[in-house]
Amino acid sequence: MIHTTPVGEDATKGRVVFFHGLFGQGKNFTSIAKALLPEYASLLVDLPNHGRSGWMEHVDYAEMADALAQELRGGFAAAGPVHLVGHSMGGKVAMSLALRHPDLIDRLVVVDISPVASSDMSEFRHLLGALATLDLDDLPSRGEADARLAELIPNRTTRGFLLQNLRSEDDGWRWQANLDVLLRDLPKIGGFEPEGGPFDHPVLWISGERSPYVQPDHRPIMEELFPRAVLVTVKGAGHWVHSEQPEAFVSVLRTFLSAPDRD
Repeated sequence: MIHTTPVGEDATKGRVVFFHGLFGQGKNFTSIAKALLPEYASLLVDLPNHGRSGWMEHVDYAEMADALAQELRGGFAAAGPVHLVGHSMGGKVAMSLALRHPDLIDRLVVVDISPVASSDMSEFRHLLGALATLDLDDLPSRGEADARLAELIPNRTTRGFLLQNLRSEDDGWRWQANLDVLLRDLPKIGGFEPEGGPFDHPVLWISGERSPYVQPDHRPIMEELFPRAVLVTVKGAGHWVHSEQPEAFVSVLRTFLSAPDRD
């Protein structure tokens, strides 16, 4: 089951689908989607193993792309191609979907990730390991969870983002993210093996000036798979471009989506 949240309707210029990154949820793009109104209606997607979507037994980008393509084909994209925006891990899912199901996608936006394997996933392994230390059966409150993670994850903003995955239910606390599978399959999350393509529609790469995930030596593979790609670097932004520089992000996104197709 794929959980989605629509934002807006009766769009005059198009429809946009958002895929979040690792540890995220579709709602992370709520403010961006609202900023695109009323011209663009949006669909915020919880990727498998995240948010309110179902869990999978393993992480596989092609499998996720196919499942999401089926969901879009029967719903948000039933009337025709949509624009697709994916950040980080969600960018890899978005690239896979565009390469495997190009008929569904009009324009693609990839945010701060490249179509290559990430060489160092140690930070994410540390964060997943830190979350796994919480004993959910002995957790009185979300505030206590924050306190217990403070030593392992000193950055308050990072802790707050991660703890969005902690959900209170009648019988106690549970993680919305499938931590065990994400930790076990972290090498697959960091990897990328493209299938299909090339995708010959307009593609925008948005990278953060202070982020290491999009490098000059990645350009050849980007252009091989996505020959109509253009790259924009947002000043003052790190990996989470859309949350660190939202106004610049929305401006770049609007400009790209509304530009005439010169092909």
